[in-house]
Amino acid sequence: MSKGITSRSEDYSQWYNDLVIKADLAEYAAVRGCMVIKPYGYGIWERMQAILDKRFKETGHSNAYFPLFIPKSFFSKEASHVEGFATECAVVTHYRLKNDGNGNIIVDEDAKLEEELIVRPTSETIIWNTYRGWIESYRDLPILVNQWANVVRWEMRTRLFLRTTEFLWQEGHTAHATEQEAIEEAERMLDVYAEFAENILAVPVIRGRKTENERFAGALDTYCIEALMQDGKALQAGTSHFLGQNFAKAFDVKFTSKEGKLEHVWATSWGVSTRLMGALVMAHSDDQGLILPPKLAPIQVVIVPIFRTEEEKATIDVFVGTLMAELKEIGVSVKFDDRDTQRPGFKFAEWELKGVPLRVAVGARDMQNGTVELARRDIQTKETVSQEGLSAKIESLLDEIQTNIYQKALNFRDSHITEVNSYDEFKEILESKGGFISCHWDGTVETEKRVKEETKATIRCIPLDNKVEEGICVFTGKPSTQRVLFAKAY
Repeated sequence: MSKGITSRSEDYSQWYNDLVIKADLAEYAAVRGCMVIKPYGYGIWERMQAILDKRFKETGHSNAYFPLFIPKSFFSKEASHVEGFATECAVVTHYRLKNDGNGNIIVDEDAKLEEELIVRPTSETIIWNTYRGWIESYRDLPILVNQWANVVRWEMRTRLFLRTTEFLWQEGHTAHATEQEAIEEAERMLDVYAEFAENILAVPVIRGRKTENERFAGALDTYCIEALMQDGKALQAGTSHFLGQNFAKAFDVKFTSKEGKLEHVWATSWGVSTRLMGALVMAHSDDQGLILPPKLAPIQVVIVPIFRTEEEKATIDVFVGTLMAELKEIGVSVKFDDRDTQRPGFKFAEWELKGVPLRVAVGARDMQNGTVELARRDIQTKETVSQEGLSAKIESLLDEIQTNIYQKALNFRDSHITEVNSYDEFKEILESKGGFISCHWDGTVETEKRVKEETKATIRCIPLDNKVEEGICVFTGKPSTQRVLFAKAY
């Protein structure tokens, strides 16, 4: 137990909740199931946004914004889509309040909407209704649009970042002239997500396809990246959907091809959300607090002065001013914590809790010796190093920390992929070890549902790099041509 945080081994779920709150990432809001993302947590989300937004634009996409409210009739146009979201929709029925004469505010029954509005759970319907007016010929294609927005899905059980009634995300919605172009787009964006997860979040992921039962409502194919958390549960970190012509047909979006034929448009959608914040916490952090990869940390380096007199402080200030200028010059985010209201020990604990990758402590004796103390958050080591060449040393260490955090997560993930060949072995591994279980499956929805009911494990994905191999389904004994990955998941 540290800093009021439950240990991971004692109660992983409570550890996560404690850490999100104590590290100032978020807190519960007055509205049930919603959260307030605090400045420190939002700073991490802003880093994610900036990096992803750059990658989207590098792949030819532009940002736009579409309404929060969607006419209910739009949802009835694509049957599987409405079925997939019907139980999660928040519905606006009235547009005015009034005073009942007793000092109470009530809904004005005379202000009923002619058609109810759905608060955006996802935007395919309203965007494809809009695209109908944008597209006439092949010259108008492709449309490559992304939206940064909030969405609402009425969840019964919520957890900060991982599952909240309202959350933040981005959703890409693209329109193409051919099936092949749309499939290539869906695969391209999956690669963008996977690269971001591994190189920025330092979270290794498995690229795969969802089964028919787990696909996005209205999609012909759903690609996903699946990550593994430290408790052995999987987390879907991003999805990219090939929508075929389903939404184009539902909203009558056609174009005249080069050959002069009238054809329906091909579509994709893809998205990641603030759920990535949960992945970041659960994949890396420990009982002392957050461990943030340097590429995402709002503060990469914190400098803490240790002094007794104002003269000592003045000498340290001059040194720190020069060091900070050098670090900022090479793009390192640095904070000088010279608060006189807290002792150095308090500051050390606070920045450890908040996951700052590297801490620099410098005192009067350091100034005399031309040294500083460097403390790494990832492996909790300290070393005394020379002030000479310090900015280059820090830059190198940050790269080393980023690599080390990823490698540790990768080693854990790889050691928690287990091949099994019987249902008894499946259940034993699921309870004793967790992680991804690789096994043969007969390809039926019935078997998939049965396993979920009996064990709470689901097929996380069919890996894209799967090798075809003859086998026997471990649940039914029927023939199988490949292994899939099962796991319990968030």
